[in-house]
Amino acid sequence: MTATVYSLTAIVFMAMVTFLLGYVGSRKANTTPDFLVARRAIPASRNAAAISGEYLSAASFLGVAGLVLKDGVDALWYPVGFTAGYLALLLFVAAPLRRSGAYTLPDFAEARLGSVNVRHFSTFFVVCIGVLYLVPQLQSAGLTLTTITRLPAWLGGLVVTAIVVVNVLGGGMRAITLVQAFQYWGKLFAIAAPTFVLFVVFLASPNRATQPLSDEGVVRFPQAETITVAEQVVKVRVDEPLRLRVSGQINGRDADGPVFWGRGVYELSPGTTMEFTAGSPVPVVEGSPTTNEAWSRPQTGGISELVRTYSLIFATFLGTMGLPHVLVRFYTNPDGKAARRTALHVLYLLGLFYLFPTVLGVLSKLYLPQLLVNGKTDAAVLMLPETMLPNLGGQILGAIVAAGAFAAFLSTSSGLVVSVAGVVSTDILPGKVRDFRWATVFTGAVAIALAVALPRSDASLTVAMSFALAASTFCPLLVLGIWWRGLTWVGAVCGLVVGGGLVISAQVVSVVSSYTGRWAPAFITQPALITVPVAFAIMIVVSKGTRRRVPADVSQILLRLHAPDPLGFIRDRDVARFGTAEEKARMAEGKRRGAGRAR
Repeated sequence: MTATVYSLTAIVFMAMVTFLLGYVGSRKANTTPDFLVARRAIPASRNAAAISGEYLSAASFLGVAGLVLKDGVDALWYPVGFTAGYLALLLFVAAPLRRSGAYTLPDFAEARLGSVNVRHFSTFFVVCIGVLYLVPQLQSAGLTLTTITRLPAWLGGLVVTAIVVVNVLGGGMRAITLVQAFQYWGKLFAIAAPTFVLFVVFLASPNRATQPLSDEGVVRFPQAETITVAEQVVKVRVDEPLRLRVSGQINGRDADGPVFWGRGVYELSPGTTMEFTAGSPVPVVEGSPTTNEAWSRPQTGGISELVRTYSLIFATFLGTMGLPHVLVRFYTNPDGKAARRTALHVLYLLGLFYLFPTVLGVLSKLYLPQLLVNGKTDAAVLMLPETMLPNLGGQILGAIVAAGAFAAFLSTSSGLVVSVAGVVSTDILPGKVRDFRWATVFTGAVAIALAVALPRSDASLTVAMSFALAASTFCPLLVLGIWWRGLTWVGAVCGLVVGGGLVISAQVVSVVSSYTGRWAPAFITQPALITVPVAFAIMIVVSKGTRRRVPADVSQILLRLHAPDPLGFIRDRDVARFGTAEEKARMAEGKRRGAGRAR
């Protein structure tokens, strides 16, 4: 009970600080450019912290450690990919995107290709990516609240949605920038401090571990455990026979008492309770390594696992370049040079953060093998402090972790809501401040409804699908639009439809598979290895077949994207559309000066 009070107190404190910083940031937000791009006045260092704050989502704070626990070294591609994607963004996208003067991704597509049609299709995929990314944040918030208090999972998602919507209503991008920058440092402390303390505890008491990771034997329970399957059907694999007591359903049949499990796969219905004795081998979720030796070696799953790994690399390395809630933050920089410097700072900040959940994942393998049975590996970071330190110190560390987890949900959800609401308000609604606020409420309502209705899966896996959608749509659009003059709006639309359609179809099949026995193959659950090359090829081939559709002013547009900032070619389209008469006059004066320098 005391641990619950500490954790709830830490969460309430984080919520109050979020409200306070949101209020401070929103005091001067009263125009559409304030809500969309914070008047493009965010310094590089603060913007980098804000980007890192919103980028480090539930998949990073909880999911990475959970995947390391479940999949071993193969899971390290997630933090590597999540970070390395910013290198590609730094080299190819950040500065030209800011120089385009756009305020949303659909606005960039229209400015580059001169077509309203490509803008409409871009709007659709921005909403899809945003909602698909937002759902696991809300589901993970529910998991966190349930783990701490045993309250219903939907309540955590509802609390996060309410806080985010109120903050975004107050000031949009301008309100959440300070919040996200603070929350990065809050999350870094909340993951780093427990990691240091728990690692010292591990070094001081190595005999509490189950087995050395070099041991080729199966994973075993260090002590007697009672485990209950939660709200979803779980399939576990047994490689070494064992005896246990079961109350519930196994493979659809009732069981109540001692049972014997031989080698094979067993389907456990929700509510099934299992009692294991100390030293019993640990059944693991199907698809995960069953031995320590396999867990500590990469690529033990054969060709299908290799395909999945390369597909994950495509999704994470290239998907970062197409995430709307990340790219919209580069519009807030004063110029292209600041955008490039921001991307470089983000690389440092993310690289530092991802060291810690990886260590916690390894420790969870030793201290929390029961999570491999019920599939709730995302809860490892939340449960590890009290498992390793069953005293006041563990309770305090658990409260710090809980506050950091809620900071992750709040910051990422804020960025997603702003990006989706910005696109909806400017491309579907007239684009006034009140339209942005209505779009914010609508986005929050849709997201929480889907979070409650859809089955929960590993946060990193769901987010990786969002990366696959971004990599298969906006990555080719941005790379070709910035670096190839031959791209046409027809080619761009065809590439968006084919690449995005394939990923969405794969996601639908994956959801159906999760309800009917998880039969979907690896290239369906992570399709980027196929969909990204297809999207690039479609855009190139169709553009070559529609050469006459190349914008007449393509040379002028590309000059604006690549010319050094001091030449003054940047034209901020948000000012042109939503700015005051005074701002438009200043922009016209700057345009005349830039034309004079160019001559």
